[in-house]
This record gives sequence, structure tokens and C-alpha cells, in this order.
Amino acid sequence: MVKQIQQIDQVVIRFAGDSGDGMQLTGERFTAETAALGNNLSTLPNYPSEIRAPSGTIAGVSSYQVKFADHDVLTAGDPPDVLVAMNPAALKANLTDLRPGAIIVANVDEFTKRGLSKAGYAVNPLEDHSLDSFDVHAVPITSLTVSSLSDIEVSRKEGERAKNMFALGLLSWMYTRPVEPTMTYLEQKFASKPLIAKANQAAFKAGYNYGETTEVFAVAYEVAPAVVEPGRYRSISGNVATSYGLLAGARRAGLRLFVGSYPITPATDILHDLVRHKRFGVTTFQAEDEIAGICSAIGASFGGAMGVTTTSGPGLSLKSEAIGLAVTLELPLVIVDVQRGGPSTGLPTKTEQADLLQAMYGRNGEAPVAVLAARSPADCFDTALEAVRIATTYRTPVIMLTDGNLANGSEPWRVPEVDDLPSFPVTFTTEPNGPDGTFLPFLRDPETLARPWAIPGTPGLEHRIGGLEKQDGAGTVSHDPDNHDLMVRTRAAKVAAIERSIPLLEVDDPPGPDGATARTLVLGWGSSYGPVAAACRRLRRHGVQVAHGHLRHLNPFPRNTGDVLRSYDKVIVPELNLGQLAKLLRAEYLADVVSYTQVRGLPFRADELVDALAEVIGR
Repeated sequence: MVKQIQQIDQVVIRFAGDSGDGMQLTGERFTAETAALGNNLSTLPNYPSEIRAPSGTIAGVSSYQVKFADHDVLTAGDPPDVLVAMNPAALKANLTDLRPGAIIVANVDEFTKRGLSKAGYAVNPLEDHSLDSFDVHAVPITSLTVSSLSDIEVSRKEGERAKNMFALGLLSWMYTRPVEPTMTYLEQKFASKPLIAKANQAAFKAGYNYGETTEVFAVAYEVAPAVVEPGRYRSISGNVATSYGLLAGARRAGLRLFVGSYPITPATDILHDLVRHKRFGVTTFQAEDEIAGICSAIGASFGGAMGVTTTSGPGLSLKSEAIGLAVTLELPLVIVDVQRGGPSTGLPTKTEQADLLQAMYGRNGEAPVAVLAARSPADCFDTALEAVRIATTYRTPVIMLTDGNLANGSEPWRVPEVDDLPSFPVTFTTEPNGPDGTFLPFLRDPETLARPWAIPGTPGLEHRIGGLEKQDGAGTVSHDPDNHDLMVRTRAAKVAAIERSIPLLEVDDPPGPDGATARTLVLGWGSSYGPVAAACRRLRRHGVQVAHGHLRHLNPFPRNTGDVLRSYDKVIVPELNLGQLAKLLRAEYLADVVSYTQVRGLPFRADELVDALAEVIGR
């Protein structure tokens, strides 16, 4: 049968099933082949919080969404055009997110009376016409997978576990993805279990051939490669990009990298990735708790390494006293906070932007630190590199904020040339700097206000450290009121001085057909960048003039932030919290900003933002 191939410019696909159905692996493989074909893409993995929720239930549904296109993709969070539902619970959990007319590929073998009951269906939705507004394909994925493995000596249970590869093969045919790379991947992944490798390969081919031969699917689709800047590209997640950025930053500073961390969702993969880079001078330490993790990193910085600790919101709370210690020691330290839904344990596998005020103020006393936020998975590399630059240049702790959406999501990343990266080599103090051959550990650089960094054991440079207040210059313990006032103000001035070395806030504000610019600014931070930028583009296509700005540096703000805010009649701040950046902007600049917030554990959707922004602009 000769089938039509239809050219489309973009598509959003969501794979959904039980936690044990391998949806994350399926999505990752589809993403890898899509990236290799040159499409621009963005992904949105979604995990259940339970380690092993009851199979077939709504609580156990795991999904992986990928949007790919022949143009730049800003967000994966658009409503899906295609849903692969491996069981009734996967259908029910994701149905309300679909576009009208979306394709549903349902594994009809799992729509049994028991499966429907576990998902909360009284009647079969594939038979009661409730899905008539969608293009539904009921495919016996499980039974077709098992029958395709009849010549391979694997158990029925092992054969059924390969059904995700059947689904991957079918979708690979539908969207003209290549076959051979997945064949090679499966052979390598299961090299020690050749029968399992053979079974998964056979299931993948069976799914591909099913799409090619069945009359159920009359059309395949093709998305042309995106036009991108020449260079080497790879698909990268936010956590991996963060680990690469930390490593690159340490190398550009001329330091060894030490990471002391306690595993916590969704930050653990940073530690896992950095374990693999010992040959580049990386030392990793999996601590017994969060406090031990950050204290080991502080100790590493005292010893002359780039100390880093990684965590999420609950762990940041536990690290707060030690962050204050690093503030008063005035040593470089990078704390990566991969934000998740809170409070307390909250939503461990869901995303949120609710740690901003904690990063700014979550310590006793006056303990300011620099705060940065990455805007996309690939941008985690640049933000981590910048965090190391600030920490080493100004001898201060830096909190880098990402979130669950960025950490687990992926996008294409143009691999930079090492020589193109900024260089900020550290110069350790090796000679006394005070009168009569003494060493003053808190004698400051006149520009950065950073103190000297002396490696322990350097002859003549012995000095005291600890949590008690220090005498200006000499570093000895001091309880003098005037000295304390001076030291508190000096540490604050040092963080404020960072604004001189960071870029100005840029605003995307193209003139309209009449040459006029916008009177409304939408200002975001962190992972809101993609959906906000996409929403602003759509509004402009509909004739609505709107400007878009985005903040990476949150403490201090770029020095022109106040001027930018005052140049617009309205400023709208979308956040995945209850308005934390809005509070900071109002307090710092007396700006009458309009806050638009969500705390659903999910990223913003561009189409929802279009409606919300249009309403505010209209008012």
C-alpha cells in the first residue's frame, strides 16, 4: 500500500502509560531520533510522585511529551496533537489536555473490565462515543507485541514489557523517524541480555511495519529540519547542562570541582552525571544528609577548590545555616536549587518557582547572596558557568535556581568551543599583604570588595575562620558594634557590586506596522521564559503590541531594571508561585506590577497565557 506523506511544521506528542510501561524511555528515544534529524524540540517529562503507585491507576500514570518543529520551539507545554495511551488510566489522566481533533492511539488490550474499573470508568470510552471529537485508533498493542515475538525464547511477561517499543515503532513510522539508530541503541543497551535486545528490536519493527501496512493509518507525517546556526548540536537535559556548566566554570577558573550533595528529587541527576567526570578533576561526595553536603562543599572551597552543593527546596531549608556560614566566611560556593512543588515534601516530581523568596531571604541575620535563574534546559549550562564566575570573582555564595521542568526537560544545545567561553582564572594569595609581614584575610579588593583567598598551609598566611563575626581586615573574632555594622554593610555592598559585571535587562519590543512600540511589558524569570515568549509572539501575530523581558540575575537585579519598568504603562509578571518576583519588584522599585500566577505543579501553557495576557492588556 502506497501511503501519503503529509508535510507539517510542528507536532506535539505525548506518550502515557503506567509507571512500569517505559514511557520515559520511549519518549527519550523518540526525542533522540528527532534531534538527530535536525528538528528543533522541547520535552516535558511528567512522573508520578509515588515510587510504585498501584498499576493501572490514575496515580501511577507516567507521561513524556515532546514538541518538535521546523522552527525554534520555545515550550513543550502546548496541548498534545497525539496521545499514545497504554491503558485506560493514561487516557483519563491526559484526555482534558488534548486539542479537539487530536489523534489518540489507545492500547485496546488494556481496556478490559478490570482495567476500566481501576481507572474509574463505568463504561468503555472507546465504545460510548465520548471520544467522537478525537481521531481514535484502538490498536491491540500488547497482543501484537507478543505475537511478534513468537520466534524468540522470552517469557510472555518479558514479551509484554516490550510493548513500549511497539508503540515507539508505530510513532516512528507515523512521523518518519529512522529505524536503524534505535536498533543500534537497543543492541547496546541490552548487550548483556541478547534475547531481550532481540525482543525489543522485533517489537519496534512490528510497530513500524504495522503503521506501514495497516489500513487504519492512511497518512504519515514529515517535519522538515529546522534552520539553525551552524555548529555541533546535541539534545541535553537541564540537569546535565547544569553539571557541564559547573565543570566548565571550574575549569575556566583554574580550580578543581568538588560537589558535596545529598540525593533529592529532582536534583540527583546532577550528582550522578558529575560522578562520570573524575578525569577532569571532579570530586563527588554523596553525603549522609543535606547539612553534611553543604559543609563539605564549604570545606572544599576553604581548601582551594570550587565547592558546589545541589538540592531542592526542602534541602535548601536544611542548608540555610551553612549558607550563612559561607556568607560570613566570604568563600566561593554555588548552591543549585532544582525547585519542586512545596511546601514540605509537597509535589516531589512536579515543577514550581516558589523558592525565590527563600533563596533571597531564607537565612538568619543579614546574609545576602547572589541569586540567578536559568530559563531553559540548555541555558542551565550558561547560568551555571555564570554562577561560578560570580562566586569566584566576588568570594560569595551563589544560589542558582532551576526547576523540575528544566531539570528533566530536554532541548537542542549548540556545544560551545572551549576558547569561546569566558575565562576568569583565580589568583590565590601567596604572600603576606599587611604591614610588618602580616596577613590580613579580610583586606578587600577595591573594585569587587572580595577578600583574599589563601589555601590552608601557605606559610605565613594562617588565619581564623568560623561563624563568629570577624574584625574588618584582620579577621579575628570581634564583638564590636561598629565593626559588626561595617561588616554587615560591606557584605551587602559586595553583592550589590555584582550589578556592574552583569548585562543590562534586554527587552524584546519590535515596532508594530505603524512603527509604535508596546505600552505593556511581560516580565518573567526562570522556566517561564519559553511559554511567555511564545504567548507574546502569538499576541503580536494577532496585532497586539506587547514587549517581553526576562530576568536571569535576581540578586542583584540588572542596573537598568527600574528604568525598564518605568518605561511601560503596564508590567505583567507571570510566575509559578503566588507572586514572589512581583513582591520583590514592588519593594525595590515601587512598581505597580500585575501578578499572574499558577501553582499546579505544571509549567505554563502558551495558549493559556495568551488569553490571560490579552485580558490584562485589554483592561
